Amino acid sequence: MKKVLVIGATSAMAEACSRLWAAQGCSLFLVARDAARLDAIAADLKVRGAAQLGVSVLDLNDLALHAGLVESAASAMGDIDIALIAHGTLGDQQAGERDFTVALQELNTNAISVMSLLTLLANRMQAQRRGSLVSISSVAGDRGRASNYIYGTAKGAVTLFTQGLRQRLHGDGVQVLTIKPGFVDTPMTRAFKKGPLWATPDQVARGILKAIDARRSEVYVPGFWALIMWVIRHLPNAVFDRVKL
Repeated sequence: MKKVLVIGATSAMAEACSRLWAAQGCSLFLVARDAARLDAIAADLKVRGAAQLGVSVLDLNDLALHAGLVESAASAMGDIDIALIAHGTLGDQQAGERDFTVALQELNTNAISVMSLLTLLANRMQAQRRGSLVSISSVAGDRGRASNYIYGTAKGAVTLFTQGLRQRLHGDGVQVLTIKPGFVDTPMTRAFKKGPLWATPDQVARGILKAIDARRSEVYVPGFWALIMWVIRHLPNAVFDRVKL
């Protein structure tokens, strides 16, 4: 029976992953800041078959609470086999351009708080010499674009951080998996016009669990984004700077 810590459990992708884990009879410890939504998700997961369920309501920007959170989750479940870090916000790019305090909040939420949790969980898993540490980054972190470079900067930082962490933990039995979703139809993206490149949270969740089981290191979900981002990363600046992507 897997023991899974889900941080940012009210996000659509995390909730979809949790449903799959519940159906497998896993123990789950869910963390988010919306207490009512968290309780509703927990109740649903119990019905779906979760062996054990714990919850914690927390503002993840309060870094001082992170160590206690990890200890509470491990104590409640007896251990942590898988940790999924899925919290984040899609901020107002234009507001961040006008006022860096807005940008700083986005960087703290989407990068700094994630790195803090990754460090604590990596140290625990390294000591136990096993575990899967999974962080949701984004294709937006592969190359800075005018439309979302603040968000992209945070996600790019998470990708680099997990790459270094993966190399550090190589040989310690710990999987460090970076997930790079493309466009996902979630409440966070409700204002965006949808098209054929958009995926559902359920599609992304299946890709995440498949990557964990395969002991992958870094995956794009859906997989076709690997080719799209290869092209975007290799566009010369003289071309890239003129186009709107």
